[in-house]
Amino acid sequence: MILFWVAAGVLSAAAAGLILTRAAGAAARGEAADPTPVLYRRQLAEIDELAERGLMGEAERKSAHAEAGRRLLAATDAPARTWTADPAARLGVLAAVVAAPALALVIYLALGSPGLADQPFAARMQGWLAADPAQLGAPELAAVLQKKVAERPNDPDGYRYLALAEGASQDAPEAVRALRRGLRIAPDRADLWEMLGEALLAESNGTLTDEAKQAFRETLKREPNAVVARFQLARARIEAGDTAGGLADWRALMAQLPPGDSRRAAIAGAIAVQTGAAPPPVMAAGQPPDINAMVQRLAARLKTQPDDPDGWVRLVRAYAVLGQADQRDATLKSARARYAGRPDILSQLDAAAKAEPMK
Repeated sequence: MILFWVAAGVLSAAAAGLILTRAAGAAARGEAADPTPVLYRRQLAEIDELAERGLMGEAERKSAHAEAGRRLLAATDAPARTWTADPAARLGVLAAVVAAPALALVIYLALGSPGLADQPFAARMQGWLAADPAQLGAPELAAVLQKKVAERPNDPDGYRYLALAEGASQDAPEAVRALRRGLRIAPDRADLWEMLGEALLAESNGTLTDEAKQAFRETLKREPNAVVARFQLARARIEAGDTAGGLADWRALMAQLPPGDSRRAAIAGAIAVQTGAAPPPVMAAGQPPDINAMVQRLAARLKTQPDDPDGWVRLVRAYAVLGQADQRDATLKSARARYAGRPDILSQLDAAAKAEPMK
């Protein structure tokens, strides 16, 4: 590695020296004579030639001749300036070019690891393959699983595990790719369709795209009681404007889950955010990511489409229900300023800010 830095420094200095040497030669010769007068004299001759050949009328010739003559006189009267360069400035530039790689080498020797051996990917892969999978990080586990599925390309479970590892590595596009490959092998696997919908959600930062909705629909064709698919398709109904229908679907889904199922809290929280009603204490098991994602999307939409009083009321209520007092107060302040002349909206905002938070 040290040899690399030395070679890079030498090459940089050589290149800079060559450039500055050529520049110095150009400066020593000075600038060539101004070609502008020669150009205009040639233009005058061409105008006369065109007139003699009958390709230009007399009036047109006189006009063009006068314009070219005027430009010739202006160019002849302009003072000639020859470009020169300061040798001291060239030395300063050369010194800076030489010093830059030298300084980089010094910093690398002080802060880097010049004695560290190379770590080729193949060698690291062998170590990961020999290690306990439970001790590997998500990116390393994903790399191992990529090798495994290449060895067993017809195993849909391999792609399922690979998608889980890619998702844990925050690489949603790769998770989507793995699940699509798994579904080509096992198109009737409801769990793979549901995971694909979730991966597409992650890829779009929580936005329910048409592809994600279709994946969830395919899930329900094969497993009508799939919880995630039912939840997300109910959310799609709400986002499409059918709030009552979506809420009814959420409530029906929650009623079918066992009392101790932690997913009841997520559904209850989503209903609370949508309606402003705090969930019952038995369902208060934390704030699931879906709720926060919904609130963030609403806040982002209001930034670009602020003329939505119902949206501002819902956002204030959501922050209150989630217990996010700072965001609630800041949003309430902005909304009150926007609708200062609307007492009906102000009263709704104040009521929303007083919503009970989830315990």
